[in-house]
Amino acid sequence: MAVTTTAPAAPTTAAASRKGGAVAVTAVLVLLVAALAVVDIAQGTAHVGPAQVWKAFTGQADPADASVVVASRLPRMAAGILAGAVLGMAGAALQAVSRNVLAAPDTLAVNAGSYLALGVAGATGISLPLLASSGIAFVGGLAAAALVLGMSGLGAGTVRLVLGGTALTLGLTAVTEGLLLLFPEETHGLYAWNQGSIAQNGFGGVLWMVPLAVVGLTGLLLVARRVDALALGDDAARGLGVPVRATRVTTVVLSALLSAAAVTLCGPIGFVGLCAPALVRVLARRYRGFNRVRANVTVSALAGAVLVLGSDVVLRTLVSADTSVAVPTGVVTSLVGAVFLIVLATRGRDLGAASPPDKLRIRSRAVFLGVTAVLIAVLIGLVVASVLLGDSKLLLGDVVNWAQGKAGRAVSFVLDTRVPRVLAALLAGAALALAGTLIQAVTRNPLAEPGVMGVSGGAALGAVILVTTMPMAGPTGLALAAFAGAALASVVVFGLSARGGFQQNRVVLVGMGVATASAALISLFIVLTDPFNATKALTWLSGSTYGRTLPDLVPLAVVLAAGVAVAVVRRTELDLVSLDEDTPRLLGLGLSRSRLGFLALGVLLSAAAVAAAGTIAFVGLVAPHAARALVGRRHLRVVPVAILLGAVLVGTADVVGRTVIAPAQLGAGLLTAVIGTPYFLWLLVRSRGESR
Repeated sequence: MAVTTTAPAAPTTAAASRKGGAVAVTAVLVLLVAALAVVDIAQGTAHVGPAQVWKAFTGQADPADASVVVASRLPRMAAGILAGAVLGMAGAALQAVSRNVLAAPDTLAVNAGSYLALGVAGATGISLPLLASSGIAFVGGLAAAALVLGMSGLGAGTVRLVLGGTALTLGLTAVTEGLLLLFPEETHGLYAWNQGSIAQNGFGGVLWMVPLAVVGLTGLLLVARRVDALALGDDAARGLGVPVRATRVTTVVLSALLSAAAVTLCGPIGFVGLCAPALVRVLARRYRGFNRVRANVTVSALAGAVLVLGSDVVLRTLVSADTSVAVPTGVVTSLVGAVFLIVLATRGRDLGAASPPDKLRIRSRAVFLGVTAVLIAVLIGLVVASVLLGDSKLLLGDVVNWAQGKAGRAVSFVLDTRVPRVLAALLAGAALALAGTLIQAVTRNPLAEPGVMGVSGGAALGAVILVTTMPMAGPTGLALAAFAGAALASVVVFGLSARGGFQQNRVVLVGMGVATASAALISLFIVLTDPFNATKALTWLSGSTYGRTLPDLVPLAVVLAAGVAVAVVRRTELDLVSLDEDTPRLLGLGLSRSRLGFLALGVLLSAAAVAAAGTIAFVGLVAPHAARALVGRRHLRVVPVAILLGAVLVGTADVVGRTVIAPAQLGAGLLTAVIGTPYFLWLLVRSRGESR
């Protein structure tokens, strides 16, 4: 009888202990938020320390000190807590309903959708109250999240979701940055706002957003039991009477509402909605009560507040007070999110299914020759149109006279500036296409490309650092800086991905992390530099070929010529590397050495293209994939066709950007992102269907 009566006591005691531990952890988080809030209030540019803050609370401070605390310090602290809490709740709800550990306002492009919606509203010149702005941000964010979830599929694996969200983010951000360049006065300050800052001028914004946060939290708590049932699977949830589709739609809408509240108040504070639930997930391994949606959402709110306030406190501690005012809090949280992605990738967990490789296609020699002839004809026509069209339209006779040195001063000036731009676009497109071909072959991932893998981001970071710190640096210095940034990024990406043999998902997630970190650091340098350098950097980042001269193109031309020669000479080796792990080794090929050589060449090509023409997205994805679809997988045929396609794509984007709104201009990178994003998402949807 003794055994019978005492046996149930052990699990009961253990359960009580776990419950008490969960309560204790929650209490610790509450105390941590309170402690960070106290420290945050005591930090700032004004000479108002803890003693003056205490006097302000007790009504004994000078009016000036009391004004600093009430009008600036307290609203900033409250905004940090509110933004972190709602983003943590949104991330926890999105991860629960999608059964995906990387679902968040960032990876679902919610922030990018809100950014575009507010950018469009700002470009119209209409002044909107805060609540109306929140409504616009909500609509934009909800539409973006719905598109990503629809394209990637719920529960389809983390990599597919991240790829879809990142692609849509690139496209939407490109459109928004185009609006910033076209309407600089109407959208003044929108770029800095997009980096995420909790600085406030009074409690007005916080008070407006609190009701939205309450509505979102209340709604999530009401649907929590249904979302818990979804964790059992759709069929099991339906068996329990749960309306699966309605529950998902409701949860996504509520999460978008919470995200819109944070975006409207503080701008997009990156990756809080990703990292806060991840911290709670670690706790849930010990305290199972945190696995329930109600507890998870609540504790994620506390973790989000800790992340935002902690980032703000660390930022103000490490840098001077004057500098910390200019640095957005979102830059720090984005860097934390980048580290999280890289750690997740290297640990190899929750990566989902990899993208299936391209199907083997065999095309005849006649098809290859026909496609090549058509592309050459298109390229020739594009070159002629690019030289003749622009803000000043010319005739072929003008070009002939210029080539013979007989043109007038006006025509000579136009062609002296236009011809290098045309060549820069064509060479950059060709280089990016060849780089994408090499990277896709080595990683055997049809969705890999220099931008997605972080290589272009590293090159852009190196160039932006030089532009913002040494604005008088010449093209040689810019090229060297881009090469250095790309080399560093590639060492990180491919060094961390080498463990386990360059698994597709690991390479993609590490590349995403490096690209995120590069984007955050680029934003940091642009925000801190003077407006002239910031405009110059933004223009360059948009993929502009403005101001290029023939000497600027020499490094790119040399690297491209060497890359083409290596790819053609070693075409058989490239074919073998792209097949699988075993075949090259059976034939005596040094797989690691070949990979390293082709990757190094791809990095050089990407860096040279970025140095010559700025950041141009998706060319390295679209051109190789389209080439394989047209002429098969043999690289003897893929390489020339991909190079021609890349040159045509970027050349077309450049001439369209120079002519459609002349004399104003749009960078080629903005247009290629707009073109490439739908193509990328289509590939994602198609690969989802093929993997089933």
